[in-house]
Parts: sequence; structure tokens; C-alpha cells
Amino acid sequence: MALLVASFLAMDLRQLTHLLAVADHQSFSGAARSLHTVQSNVSTHVARLEAELETALIDRRTMSPTAEGHAVIERAQRIRNELQAITDDIASMRSEVAGLVRIGCIGTTARWLANPLLQRLNDLYPALRPMLVDATTTSLLSRISNGELDMAVVNTPVVGAGLSTLNLFEEERVIIAPRDHPWANRKTITIRELADYPIMLTPAGTTFRDAVDKELASIGIHLEPSAEVDGLRLLASLALQGHAPALLPASAAFDHPDDNWVLIRIDGLTRRSVGLTFNQRTTPSTPVRSTIEVLSGVVSDIAPLQPGVYLAFDH
Repeated sequence: MALLVASFLAMDLRQLTHLLAVADHQSFSGAARSLHTVQSNVSTHVARLEAELETALIDRRTMSPTAEGHAVIERAQRIRNELQAITDDIASMRSEVAGLVRIGCIGTTARWLANPLLQRLNDLYPALRPMLVDATTTSLLSRISNGELDMAVVNTPVVGAGLSTLNLFEEERVIIAPRDHPWANRKTITIRELADYPIMLTPAGTTFRDAVDKELASIGIHLEPSAEVDGLRLLASLALQGHAPALLPASAAFDHPDDNWVLIRIDGLTRRSVGLTFNQRTTPSTPVRSTIEVLSGVVSDIAPLQPGVYLAFDH
């Protein structure tokens, strides 16, 4: 125990900062440029940290973190985030809410949420600096866990140690079909009718597709895709342009001109749940808490305006 305490005391923030930069840029030279220093300085700080911990943190052949390196980097990122939160909290207490807030969002939700969210944040907290990241649920959850993001709007339920979720809304899974399709004069089809015609789907292995396949398999239904499109936003774009019918979340059609397509509800198919996830291992800064409040308000105002979207019970 005494050795562990001594090693911890010997560490300094510069060593952790240099290690994080190497991990981010996957080279000592790239890390040096980002830190505005020389490569030998970066190498020295990382080597000293490795000597104190008595283990290699960076594999010099691949420039990737070792298993021990990943463990140190995960905690170092939390330390960096907490230090930034201290600065942001004090600045917010002295004057106005200010600082960087990193927000992730799945694409179909970002399409209608991003603009009003940014506008409202700018109106309420002009000194706040939001950074938006558009990615899949899997990618966003990983970046929440390792400290790269402060929060993310993702598909739920979320499974992951140290992650908390605020339920935002549920949305129907719907068919968006061209106006000349046989389903076009229908407002609703049954879950079994889904197999009557080929439809565009996301590929197997994606969160949206796997949830649908699992539910349909339980009642003996298998869907035959006319095309598989990796990316809900691209899939929605093709469907909304009248290319072919596609299975999509209802909010994919939010605020889109309805000249070439129709929205058809599916009787019996469960809704998709969407929530706001954040890392409960860190204490949110004042800017992060303010952003969570604003984002929740934007969703409350806008989501009910879209057919097939319903606010979550606890929101």
C-alpha cells in the first residue's frame, strides 16, 4: 500500500496530460505538436509515469495503449474532466454559465433536435460552448464511458457500468413508403403484413435492426430486405425521396415535406425508446447540468409535435 501511495504522489498532471495526448494522436510527435512542446519532453513524461507504475502504458510498436495503459487513461480522462468542471463551475458562479459541453446524439434525433437546442443554449447561455457529435448508440456509449462526452442522446435501455439515463421519449417504428406503393392508401398495417413486401432495412448487427428482428422472430416473422442501408439517416433520406418503403423510427420523418411519401403505422410493433445518458462516476459541472435542463425542455416542447413520438413517463 505504501508503494502505491508513493507512486500516486509522484505522479503529476503533466504526466497524465502527455499520456492522454499520445493516446489521442497515436504518436509522440503528434502529441508534442498538440501540446506545443518537443517530442523528447512527451517521451520523458510518459517514460517517468511508466517507471513509477512499473509497467508499460504505450506499446512502442503500435503506439496503442496497453491494457494497463487503457486503465490509466480512463481514470486520467476523468481527472481531466473534473479539473475542467472545477474551472467551469467557478466561472459560472462568478458571472454566467460558461464552458465547453460535449453532447452526443444519434442521427435521426439530431436532425430535429440539434438546431433548436443550439438556438436555445445560445439565447440562455451565450458564453456556453456546445460541441455536438453525431454517431451511433454503440459509439456514443463508449465515448461517454471513457470521458470523451459529457452526455449523449441514445437508444435505450442502456447497459453499461457507471451509466445513468434520463428517459426522453418513445417513438413508433413506422413504414415510410412511396405514394405509389400498395401500402400508400393505408394508415396502419399489422405486424404480420410487414413480410408481404420487401422493404429497406438497416443491416443485421445494428441496434435498430436487431431489436426488430428479435421481436419478429418471436412470432415467426422474417423480413426480406429490398436493400440494407448502414445508417438510419441515409435510409430515411432514400425513403423520404420515394425510393422504396423503409422501416424507420417515426422521428426520421420529422418536419420533412410529405410530397413523395406516406407514413404508415405498424400495429403490434413495440416503440423505440430514446434517452439522455451520462457518466454517473463524474459530477456534472454547472454547464453540463444547465445543458441537460435545456435539452430536456427542447424535447418536451418539440417531440409531441411529431406523429408517433411520445414523451417518456418520467420526463
